[in-house]
Amino acid sequence: MKIAFLNVQSAPQNAKLFLSEPLTKHTGSTGFYMSESKEQQSGRMSDTEVTDSRQNEKLSCYRIRFRKEGQEYTARGTLSDLASGDPVMVRTEHNPEPAVIVCRAADATEPGMKRGVSYEIIRRATPEEEEKYTRLPILEKEAFDICRERISYLRLPMHLVRVERFSNGSKIIFYFTAESRVDFRELVKNLVQEFRTRVEMRQIGVRHETQMTGGIGACGRELCCTSFLRKFESVSIKMAKTQDLPLNPAKISGVCNRLLCCLTYEYDAYKAIKQEMPRIGRLIKHEGNVYRVVRLHPLQSTVQAVSREAGEVLLTEEQWRAAEPVQKSQPRKQSKGKKNSSRE
Repeated sequence: MKIAFLNVQSAPQNAKLFLSEPLTKHTGSTGFYMSESKEQQSGRMSDTEVTDSRQNEKLSCYRIRFRKEGQEYTARGTLSDLASGDPVMVRTEHNPEPAVIVCRAADATEPGMKRGVSYEIIRRATPEEEEKYTRLPILEKEAFDICRERISYLRLPMHLVRVERFSNGSKIIFYFTAESRVDFRELVKNLVQEFRTRVEMRQIGVRHETQMTGGIGACGRELCCTSFLRKFESVSIKMAKTQDLPLNPAKISGVCNRLLCCLTYEYDAYKAIKQEMPRIGRLIKHEGNVYRVVRLHPLQSTVQAVSREAGEVLLTEEQWRAAEPVQKSQPRKQSKGKKNSSRE
């Protein structure tokens, strides 16, 4: 995202304006709603840093959420008696942010094994911090309504998706979608005058919009991007073909009208299995008959083949591995002299 800083006479000194640029990479600030960026990952403590700073103390792992409808993350700290719903302060790249404990997470299964974590739990939240945490959704809802009203007044071609406010009030991020770049400098001026803090406008795509709003997928479960996915992998129609899925857009598209993210989950397994199996259209010889492979069943490790003499047959893994490949006969090409003589 390209960022430009403009001077606003009526804005406070720490106010900054951000030019709109499509969000092609994850640039989430605290990971409340979006996947983590490189800046986030550099701001978080690594497993080694967490272990080194707590060498003589036993660490416990928990699942936390920064918002009620946000993603769950794994955090680790020295507190071992935290229960579900307890507010805690978590270290982030800009300042400590409040979060709530969801449940206990599994520790390392073997001694000396590194346990991957996203954040570090610093301490329990004080009553004042807990009160601020409970008021954050209300303040974000008020900011959302004010911004949407300003967008309608200025007639800007943009759709506001969500508002994220830092617990200390130092910054407010407005996530929106638009078909093209939007000149929202006047909007930012109005928002800075209203909230008297740093304002950032962040343009996102439809997949990130679905990740923020949430929903239920065709499988009947919560959307993967909302529940646990950190980043969006590249998905292609080739993945659906490899897994023998119907190429019906309604079947392989998600709530965001893009290809399902779950197409990537088993793609590598299907690809590895099919590489060992005979390709469709290949001729193989089994029990004296020549068969043509017409369909593969990777999960069952079976091959469906057809022959003129023996008809259709389902070959097991032992059978198609023992079958001999048959080379297709290449048609002979006539020489140019013969072609010319035939024309004469």
